[in-house]
Parts: sequence; C-alpha cells; structure tokens
Amino acid sequence: MIHVWGVTDKGEVRPQNQDGFYLELFSEDSAVGVVCDGMGGARAGNIASLIAVETFVDVVQSLREELEEEPQAVLNRAAAQANSAVYSRAETDPDCRGMGTTMVAALVLGRTAHLLNIGDSRCYHISGEGIRRVTRDHSVVEDMVARGDITPEEARNHPRKNLITRALGAEGQVKADLYRQELTAGDFLLLCSDGLSNIVTDQELLYEVLYGGVPEECCKRLLNIALSRGAPDNVTAVLMEIL
Repeated sequence: MIHVWGVTDKGEVRPQNQDGFYLELFSEDSAVGVVCDGMGGARAGNIASLIAVETFVDVVQSLREELEEEPQAVLNRAAAQANSAVYSRAETDPDCRGMGTTMVAALVLGRTAHLLNIGDSRCYHISGEGIRRVTRDHSVVEDMVARGDITPEEARNHPRKNLITRALGAEGQVKADLYRQELTAGDFLLLCSDGLSNIVTDQELLYEVLYGGVPEECCKRLLNIALSRGAPDNVTAVLMEIL
C-alpha cells in the first residue's frame, strides 16, 4: 500500500510560484508523482512547469497498460513529450522564449520505484537506515563535486549553485537520467525542488520524515522550516510512504 502527500508554496521572496507537482494513486500499491521547477522570466517559468507536468501526466495516463511491462520506457517517453511541448511553446511564443524547467518523477509499482530526473530537483530514499539522494543533480556545482574541486558542504553555499546544466524545454531533445530503487515497508520517497533542498539539510529531512510527527503533516512541516528561514525560492515537497 502507498500513501502520498504534497505541498507547494511561492516562498517568502518570489512574487509567484513557478513550481508545479502532481500525485496520483493508480491502485493500492502503484502511484506516480512528479515535481517541476520552472525558470525563464516572470511568466514563462510558471508556464514551463505547468506544461511539463500536464504533458508528462497525460502521457503516463495514456500508457497505463504499458506501465508494468516497460515502466522506464514510459517515463522516458513522457519526459520526452513534455520536453517537446515546453520547447515548442518557447519557440513560438515570444513571451516564453528561453524558458525551461527541471523535472523529477517517481513511478512506484509494488516494491519498486522507477525514477527520472532532469535538472536539480531531487528524489531522496528515506528509511530506518538513513537518507540517500537517489538522483544526481545536473548542475555546475554537482559537476565540481564529482571532480573533487569542492566538497558537498561547500556546494550548498557556492555562488553558482543555481546554475543547471540540463533542463527540460531548453532544447529540442533532452536526456533524462533513470534510476531504480527497491523498497520495503516503512520506506519513504521524497521528491522536492531546490527551494527545499537548498534550505533544509539531508539530516533535517530524515528527522522530519521519520520522527517529526505524523507522515501526513510532514510536507507542511518541511515547508514551515523553509519559510522560517526566509524561503528565498519556491518550495515544493512530495512524500510517498510505502506500507
């Protein structure tokens, strides 16, 4: 069985919320969740994330019969069509020129999660054994960490931490990274935009999910922590509990 919750907020500084998310339970033990963080100007970022979420969800829903057989192929196809939709709008609408969005998605089928990401929105796997970031950011500072130029701690406050190297809608085609995560009862998946992960540490995420209170209020607790620290960016969190 799966329980799912989500929350999004514009934060304390940004004039509008350019994040978007969607959650759907297909059955007692299957669900899909997606988080997008738009960019590209006052209006365009909001449009990019909205188009991406809607297109992604439409494709996944239309391919429901193929989910069990080829879950990662469905995720890849949904992301590719979302990319095409955002890119097409950016190319044809002058107000949307240059817009794009991150995407992180989770498709849970029984005890297996199939994950996809583009950009720096993240998926964490949380259990009694600890917290682990499953996805890898497509960002300048993540590349610097991988090369050993800076430490993960230095990356959190690096002046270039918001520069991403891959975005959905920036080009006609984009490569998504795909992951597979095995799950057991008591595990959680947390999807979030960088408005949360830049403000709340991994250990704080772990504590709030496992020990902070009832799971159904966890996303709100995480949001409140970000807001209490000034929330300079939009904040989105999606939580999936495996029972």
